[in-house]
Amino acid sequence: MAYATINPYTGETLKTFPDATDSEVTAAIGKAHNAFLAWRETPFAERAKILREAANLLRRDVNDHAKLLTLEMGKLFAEARAEVELSAKIFEYYVRNAEQLLAPEKLPVLDPAEGEAILVHEPLGVLLAIEPWNFPYYQIARILAPQLSAGNTLLLKHASNVPQSAAAFENLMMDAGLPAGVFQNLYATRSQIEQILNDPRVHGVALTGSEEAGSVVAAQAGKALKKSTMELGGADAFVVLADADLKKTVDWAVIGRHWNGGQVCVSSKRMIIVDSLYDQFLDHYRRAVADLVAGDPFDPKTTLAPLSSQGAADEVRNKIRQAVALGAKAEEVGPAVPNKGAFVQPTILTEIGEDNPARYWEFFGPVSMLFRAEDEDDAVRIANDSPFGLGGSVFTASPAHGAEVAKKISTGMVFVNHPTKVEADLPFGGIRRSGYGRELLGLGLKEFVNHKLIDVVDIDSPF
Repeated sequence: MAYATINPYTGETLKTFPDATDSEVTAAIGKAHNAFLAWRETPFAERAKILREAANLLRRDVNDHAKLLTLEMGKLFAEARAEVELSAKIFEYYVRNAEQLLAPEKLPVLDPAEGEAILVHEPLGVLLAIEPWNFPYYQIARILAPQLSAGNTLLLKHASNVPQSAAAFENLMMDAGLPAGVFQNLYATRSQIEQILNDPRVHGVALTGSEEAGSVVAAQAGKALKKSTMELGGADAFVVLADADLKKTVDWAVIGRHWNGGQVCVSSKRMIIVDSLYDQFLDHYRRAVADLVAGDPFDPKTTLAPLSSQGAADEVRNKIRQAVALGAKAEEVGPAVPNKGAFVQPTILTEIGEDNPARYWEFFGPVSMLFRAEDEDDAVRIANDSPFGLGGSVFTASPAHGAEVAKKISTGMVFVNHPTKVEADLPFGGIRRSGYGRELLGLGLKEFVNHKLIDVVDIDSPF
């Protein structure tokens, strides 16, 4: 695996990094374990001070951090700045809330003779985080902030195309005052993941990535009897009911599908529109997508970014060709995208029949699948006809009714009158092939802790 910064807009290789050796991996595990022995005893006030400083440093140097994100994976500079701010907010959330969320819980007992039972939440130890390239900082922050708060230590294996972002985040935490060994970036190879998980000093793995990567790592973790969480793919349904505000809904659909170049697991990938509104929606959506401007992601006029790599762009184009060969209709929209850079022409796929396997694929780029639903019930049926179950949205003039429809959609998250989004104070996670476990809030905080029962019983009580 070659760790390298390759500018997706120019194709230029800017910097390369050597893979970690097996001995370096072993040394990092030992360092993380020794650091854990001290970190788990560190008062929360000291942990919180470091997290707060990390947030302050992110904001102080927001442009430097954002520039790195755009340079390595091609996202719009404004979106990169927003990602840095989101990461800072995640740190702040745990500064304010983690101590209370981790407080011992007194359990109600049926018989006072059973004693005083409490549940305490103790850190497990060294964890491995395997993260993707689409949000290089956010993906780290959402696992690091809660696990540092809980008292765990973390080894990071980031995507091979964002090595400088990974190193910069490690430096950020050191500058914030984090003790050595508590968080380490490793340019590990895929084969070394199993080495890490088989080490008895490592107690779990959190992965965000593809189904393929998730299935491999989950199997390795299971074989080693280690706890795992998997945040995998998604093909979010964007359900449009008959009474939806057409203009506002279309505006949100364009944003929901094309932010971050369309490379988001919670992008609005499947647009499901009731029959009475379908033709109008398609016409308005086509014209709105055509207004996107592809170009240099550092240019504020650009509204459509390149994909993360030429390989990613080629894969999306190949999947479009396959979908068409299987019976779908593809319509390229808007002015031709630049020849330079990893761009994909915005494409609308329609007439994706029930027998076309492409309707179950995840297109990780500016490709919109549109489905005509007979009515509301049919829209819900199509929304649930997916191997994924990450997010989704419902658009309607009646928020109360939208919430009722949202209850019928089988995913981990549903938004009414807004595309699926990520926030520092909202949980994140899905079901089925979108993975298992939750990130953020108290749910993410407690994924890798030992929920230990302590029961103080009168010595004279009966057995």
